[in-house]
Amino acid sequence: MKALVYTQPNEVQWLDREAPPLSAGEVVLRIDAVGICGSDLHAYHGHDPRRKPGLVLGHEFAGTVLDSGTPAWQAGQRVTGNPLITCGHCDHCVQGRDNLCSNRTMVGMTRPGAFAERMSIPGGCLIALPEALDTTAAALTEPAATALHAVNLSARAMHRPLAEGRVLVLGGGAIGMLAALLLRHRGVDRLDVAETNPLRRDSLARHARCGVFDPREHSAQDNAFDLVIDAVGSAITRKAALAAVRPGGVVMHIGLQDWASEIDMRKLTLAEITLLGTYTYSMADLRATVAGLERGVFGDLSWVERRPLSQGAQAFDDLHHGRLASAKVVLEPAH
Repeated sequence: MKALVYTQPNEVQWLDREAPPLSAGEVVLRIDAVGICGSDLHAYHGHDPRRKPGLVLGHEFAGTVLDSGTPAWQAGQRVTGNPLITCGHCDHCVQGRDNLCSNRTMVGMTRPGAFAERMSIPGGCLIALPEALDTTAAALTEPAATALHAVNLSARAMHRPLAEGRVLVLGGGAIGMLAALLLRHRGVDRLDVAETNPLRRDSLARHARCGVFDPREHSAQDNAFDLVIDAVGSAITRKAALAAVRPGGVVMHIGLQDWASEIDMRKLTLAEITLLGTYTYSMADLRATVAGLERGVFGDLSWVERRPLSQGAQAFDDLHHGRLASAKVVLEPAH
């Protein structure tokens, strides 16, 4: 089979790889669509020591079952799935918080991912797709579930209903865009997004119908937002988030661009700010997201760019240089 392989920092190549064998309890998929995640781009830049050269990246997928080592799935079924492979028996798993599994591994990190014509994954990770759901939309399940999980956690922490609040999203990449679309669907009409890429600002304004600004030219108003979602996770955005949130407000931290940085602990304490971290999603979130995508909760997704998987190297290079208006590129193998 053919696969897009991470070969060295700032390089992926379209190479021949062995097709995955069928193992007991696993399912071999034909990959129909796979999104490029920010974490894939992070690995491409050589910034993720867990993802080493020689690895097939990719974990945002939709596919079709080719062969099954479990009676739960039959050839021909259309699926998406959870790239987190969890143990099912640790404290977190039995509490339904499987995203925090103590023994988790991950497709596209600890085993070959979905930037390939074929991929193997445990059958327990899969979710059946509604017949009417477009394959490209289905490939957005994973990032959309990340946004949904974060917005749900934020809403539970806020003192007033989400729709009443003024919200700021830092970063207009895929998670920021999907979070903005979900917030608008849930009735948030006072929404601003900070994004440095002018092409993405135009796309956000058009599709999410929100206020947009370049944070390099204009700072967000201090002490003004009930909820700030940091979808970047840099030292600069962490500082900006704490400055922008109003007393008693919530800061939701999603992005992981920088591994560590200082934040304004004095304001956090004196203004009773709730600072939340979030990691991915649960299986329940993924199922809810599939249903939401089918209902159009995230809009028509016309901002998503589709390209052949064989041209993935150019897509990575275009993302690296900020040439794209789209916050999400979905790659499609030729069948």
